[in-house]
Amino acid sequence: MNNERVTLAQELHDGIAQELVALGFSIDALIADEISADTKSSLRQLRFTITELIEKVRQEIHALRSDAALVDAASDTNVTYELQRIFLEILRNTQEHSQASSLTLEVSDNGIGGAQEKIGSFGLTGIQERTAKLNGEIHIDSNEEGTKIRIQIPLDR
Repeated sequence: MNNERVTLAQELHDGIAQELVALGFSIDALIADEISADTKSSLRQLRFTITELIEKVRQEIHALRSDAALVDAASDTNVTYELQRIFLEILRNTQEHSQASSLTLEVSDNGIGGAQEKIGSFGLTGIQERTAKLNGEIHIDSNEEGTKIRIQIPLDR
């Protein structure tokens, strides 16, 4: 993979993608305010458009970082999209309603294990970097029975 592609992927992620996410959260906050039904409807439509743009940018980032052919996106995209929407809603509810001081995310699978940092792969590295950036802790347990990743992030209150 050449460095220009990686640099572009990083810039897309750290620039446009993050700005779109922030814009989406701002729109979510506006929707929560007491405004007319028509305005809420327009803001929701705008939010859906931003979510679609975020997914497109993420797909481009993945394509830039991957030497291999992209996985058949037809089935993966639906699962990925729905899981992203679920996670975003959990985050929004936590931020707006829970008054929590920390958030813990735990994901586990029953795969073959083997989750570890590998040369030329940036998935776990990126997760660890982002967790550290948020002053969080990450624990990864991966063996032949599957992988469990637990991330705990302090929330500013």
